[in-house]
Amino acid sequence: MRDQEPGRPAATEQRLTTREAAELLGVKPETVYAYVSRGQLDSRRAPGGRGSTFDAQEVRALARRNRRDSGGTGTTQASGQELAVRTRITLIEKDRYYYRGVDAVDLALRHGYEETAEWLWTGRLRPGVSFTAPEESVAVARRAVGALPEHAGPADRLRVAAIAAAAADPLRFDLSEDAVLGTARVLIPTLVAALPPVLPEHEHAGRGPLAHRLWTRLSGRAADEASLRVLDTALSLLVDHDLAASTLAVRVAASARAHAYAAVSAGLGVIEGPLHGAAGGLAHRILLEVLDQGSAAPVIAEELRAGRRIPGLGHRLYSGEDPRARALFTLLEDLPGAAPALAAAREVVATTARHTPLHANVDLALAVFTVSSGMPASAAETIFAVARTAGWIAHALEEYGERPLRMRPSGLYSGPRPPQPLPE
Repeated sequence: MRDQEPGRPAATEQRLTTREAAELLGVKPETVYAYVSRGQLDSRRAPGGRGSTFDAQEVRALARRNRRDSGGTGTTQASGQELAVRTRITLIEKDRYYYRGVDAVDLALRHGYEETAEWLWTGRLRPGVSFTAPEESVAVARRAVGALPEHAGPADRLRVAAIAAAAADPLRFDLSEDAVLGTARVLIPTLVAALPPVLPEHEHAGRGPLAHRLWTRLSGRAADEASLRVLDTALSLLVDHDLAASTLAVRVAASARAHAYAAVSAGLGVIEGPLHGAAGGLAHRILLEVLDQGSAAPVIAEELRAGRRIPGLGHRLYSGEDPRARALFTLLEDLPGAAPALAAAREVVATTARHTPLHANVDLALAVFTVSSGMPASAAETIFAVARTAGWIAHALEEYGERPLRMRPSGLYSGPRPPQPLPE
């Protein structure tokens, strides 16, 4: 049904029903009302009070904006509510996840972190590849990190190292693919080398796979083959995981054509938040408490009493078990000295299941590894940040190929309608 007010030309006052507006926009009627609630469309009651009508020109203009913002740019408005970004990097489907179409767990179990990173960046494997950084870049980053207070956390150190490395690179604004890949292959080992070693004699450990060098920054124990394999596999498993909050921040920065160092720094800023990146450390502390008390029951009871969720359990993207956790727990079975922490983790899962049945996620598996390896609680955050840097670079590269500044949502103003009187 269409109506028009008397005294106004029909061409400028054509009204559409909700159904007609939905068809023109290519959405459900419910989404039309969502547009109204967000201020993107104005509605008017139909004559007789049955339903709403919409100005046809306004609906067509919104349809054009939606097509312009989504067609060919890789950005859509999913269900009229959530920003969705088309990507060829990671797919999460049916409790499994894939890097460029390849099962990510299988890839991580067969290839080291650097090889996995190369696959994510280029779609090609480089067997035996090892990332190294020039000494001048490492020296600048180390000096900057060394100036931080002792209580600085992993994200602080890595972010400062990234900024220092950027300042030392006069060609950082070259956003061509080859240049960004060159930056990535230097930046990641620079971040690791800039972290203070646990033992002074490891200050200049800069050879071998990246996982071996990272170990010296996390543990003072001698590394055995099983432990290094767990660390290397964990890095590969954590390289990317769809559009997490930190990855979205990286893509926003890359959309504004920030260089790769700045884009990575944006991601590092987000993981410092307690809701993203810190769960592994929280799970580490829970496991230590369980081991100290000899039972998970009082520890879980105290967490529930305080209204806190149990870290290391459940994941919004997996209805079943986190495939990353499953892979790491299998490797941890062969880790010398991991049995007590593994038993504690299983007890945490079983005890919590009496309240809420949740599967273990990768944070709990990381906590078992860090506890068993004599690492501090912050080690899980360091592992996560170093691993995810490669994924952030992959997303930055993908975003550099898109229309600039497309990550620009419209604000939905909810304040008082103007004009308002000037304040006295």
